[in-house]
Amino acid sequence: MTVLLARRDLLKKAAGLMAVAAVGGLASQEAGATEVHQRRDRVLVHSPAYATIDRSLQQAVDDGTVAGVVAMGATQRGLIYEGAFGHADRRTGSAMTPDTVVWLLSMTKAFTATACMQLIEQGKLRLDQPAGDILPELQSPQVLDGFDASGQPTLRPARNTITVRHLLTHTSGFTYSIWSRNISQYEKVTGMPDIGYSMNGAFKAPLEFEPGERWQYGISMDWVGKLVEAVTDQSLEVYFREHIFAPLGMSNSGFLLGSAQKRRVATMHNRQADGSLKSAPFEINQRPEFFMGGGGAFSTPRDYMAFLQMLVNGGTNEGERVLRADTVAAMFQNHIGDLQVTEMKSAQPAWSNSFDQFPGMAHKWGLSFDINTQPGPHGRSAGSISWAGLPNSYFWVDPSEEGDGRAVHPDPAVL
Repeated sequence: MTVLLARRDLLKKAAGLMAVAAVGGLASQEAGATEVHQRRDRVLVHSPAYATIDRSLQQAVDDGTVAGVVAMGATQRGLIYEGAFGHADRRTGSAMTPDTVVWLLSMTKAFTATACMQLIEQGKLRLDQPAGDILPELQSPQVLDGFDASGQPTLRPARNTITVRHLLTHTSGFTYSIWSRNISQYEKVTGMPDIGYSMNGAFKAPLEFEPGERWQYGISMDWVGKLVEAVTDQSLEVYFREHIFAPLGMSNSGFLLGSAQKRRVATMHNRQADGSLKSAPFEINQRPEFFMGGGGAFSTPRDYMAFLQMLVNGGTNEGERVLRADTVAAMFQNHIGDLQVTEMKSAQPAWSNSFDQFPGMAHKWGLSFDINTQPGPHGRSAGSISWAGLPNSYFWVDPSEEGDGRAVHPDPAVL
């Protein structure tokens, strides 16, 4: 089995919190005596069948590719692999563990989509409902047509209506400045804050295209977070805790960090010109103007695995139902029709290179996941769902016919 450690060389220049081991074929590799053994203050799931993965991850730490890395894998029967290597913080010497607290960034979107789908199950939202029915700010969106001779933006009213489905599938017209030269320029000209600062001014962003016209990654899931809050009259912090995290036993997940959690937060690192890693301590705004449903949550690898096991088990984990099985199945289906997921071309190389999980392959978008339509080059089945976070974190769920029928692999780890 080939283990590809560096997804696109760990996004190379990404200012990374997390890296990933792309672990393939775990569902078919369960044979062998799995052992649970103690390493310092944590228990890891170890199987001789996955010694190659252990060696690859340890080598990545030893050669300076990452400061630390965590990889996990599970089937419907439970956890089958867990490996942690290197440091969460090299300055203090703290070890990377499956209980290290990490910033998820866009892996937060799966929580927000789950919350939205719970409300759809309850009839409080509809997929094709105009989002402006709930949020008046979305009733009359403006489209950015370009910039005039003096460099000022030119706007026009959108012709199409933004629906809940558009927001869940990144077909709304809202984009990210990090992968959009036009929105990057709009921020510079107008002083509009980037969404990452968790300031409400970021919601003044115009659309880049008509809703439903194409797929382009952006702040749509932050708008979905606003929808959830408006419908439930709860903050995302409270709603996630009560309706997702508590049922799944995810006690170390949320937007706000307690004192004990802060002591376990993994340090971000920046790749330097000579290839070395430099610590870049970072903490997302802990007094935000809004909770960023597109990328503001923290979690641990073990917590996130519990969430993914809920998905792989058709909406339940440890006897707790979070979503209906038919809802999960719908989330795994293509919801953008003939549109294609396209390469995210970087407009801000200091933060991210361009990104495409499956270069040369047609891939689609579900609610809210990337879907590879063909088998992946390293063992992932066609129809798998996946996504990632800017700080080099990745997960995928493979609804294959192997093993238990589904395999789930979250891969948060620290650069």
